[in-house]
Order: sequence, then structure tokens, then C-alpha cells
Amino acid sequence: MTAGGGASLLAISDLHVGYEANREIVDRMRPEADGDWLLVAGDVGERFDDILSALTTLKRHFAEVLWLPGNHELWTPPGDPVTLRGEARYRRLVEAVRALGVTTPEDPYPVWEGPDGPVAVCPLFLLYDYSWRDGTPGATTKAEALAQSDELGVVCTDEMLLHPDPLPGIDDWCRARVAATRTRLEALDPALPTVLANHWPLQRDPTAILHYPSFALWCGTELTEDWHVRFRATEVVYGHLHIPRVTWRDGVRFTEVSLGYPREWGRRPAGPQGPRRILAGRQGARA
Repeated sequence: MTAGGGASLLAISDLHVGYEANREIVDRMRPEADGDWLLVAGDVGERFDDILSALTTLKRHFAEVLWLPGNHELWTPPGDPVTLRGEARYRRLVEAVRALGVTTPEDPYPVWEGPDGPVAVCPLFLLYDYSWRDGTPGATTKAEALAQSDELGVVCTDEMLLHPDPLPGIDDWCRARVAATRTRLEALDPALPTVLANHWPLQRDPTAILHYPSFALWCGTELTEDWHVRFRATEVVYGHLHIPRVTWRDGVRFTEVSLGYPREWGRRPAGPQGPRRILAGRQGARA
């Protein structure tokens, strides 16, 4: 599928529709113009039905919706009728989301035909492998880093609710996802630029401003540090950190597109952040 004309490629993440205020924002969300695409970069919600309901609403209004999972979609929360774990839960989500007409990380990467030419829009699902240990100095292994973070009182809920079945660990699942995704990206036309979208940041710079530095353990993998250059990214889209902003590295724009929790966006003078326009200009331009 392709798009062009006056349409825009928009992106948002961390909708967390389990909160009524966030659900109301999703219900009111509309495109800027006919033909707009919306890239949803994970953490729509935790409960299976909530995720599908929100994506159904967005698909009703946007010309195309592309979705990739965050950690919250992969949780197996108490009380959810869908009790699948790990890979089985992800595959069931992919099947259900596809049935809505929404593009997933398992589908061919669609091509966006913008004013500057075609761009492959690549929704990715990569997870994390505990290799970002800047916030746990001296830790040389996953176990040491997790123990140190626990002593600091920082433990991600993933450790209780996100299961890697059938693999032994999230880091094993991450390495498998990275290897499979690398193969797909390498198969793209080398002349085709990309938009790389992943729930977790592709490189660790964005985690430097975390209030709790050891939380970086649950934020990405060193295996993707050069992907923005290696795979010709014109822009990298991510969420997870709940710190919406634009940064630049190697001439590539990195855009954090999260809505976040009501207690977070409620403190911002501008209120909740809606979808961000992707491919909005060169370095220094404002989105």
C-alpha cells in the first residue's frame, strides 16, 4: 500500500486506554487530512479486548493504521480472559489485529509515497536484553544488574507479567527478534530509505534523562545501536519512556511519541500530546 498527496504519516504510542481519560482521547483522535496514516508504537493497553477496541476505533478514522507491541500488550494480566503467555500471546494479537485491517510487524513493510519520495515504514518488535547497564555501574551480568536495580527499589512490572515462553528469558526472545528483523531489513531495496518504529528506543541515548537510570535495563538492546545508519533511517519512532521529544543523531531524527499516563500529561502546560507528524522536515525543523 502507498500514500501521498496532502496526507501525513502520524505516530503515537503509550495510549494506555485502561485509563478512562486516555480512552476518551483515543475516541476523539482524528486525522489531520484524508489519507493520513497512523503508526501506533505500542502500549495501547494490557487487556486483550481493550487493545482491539482502541485499534478498531483508530482504524475507523485513519486511512491506514500500523501497530507494533509494547511491553504492556505482552503482559498476561490477572483477570484477562486471554491467558496466553509470551510468543503465543503475541501471535494471537497479530492474528486479531490483522483481522481489523491493521498492519503488524509480521506483515510486509508498507511504502509511504511522500513529497521526498518513497519510504519503507517498518513497524518492529524487538524487546530488550538488559544490556543497557549505565544505571547499574559495576554490574557485568544481567543477574548483577537486576540485583542492583532491585536494591535501588527499581523493578519493572515486566518481571512479573511479561513471560518469554517458550524461551527461557526476555533477553533470549529479544535476540531472536533482533536476528529475524535484521534479516527482513537487509532484504529491503538498498536504495529505499526507512522509518524505523519500535516501542523501545533503538539506541541508548534517550535513557540518559531517566529519573531512575537503572530502568534503562528494560528499555532496549545494544544490538540495535547502529540500525538508524545501517538501515537508512530518515526517522526513528519510539515510545516507552513517556518523555515525548525530538532528538538527533548522525543526522537522523529520533521522535518519542508517547501519550503516557494521565498523571504525566496532566502536568504538562500543553496537556496531552496527540499524534506527532513523522517525516516533518530536516534537522532543526519543528514538528
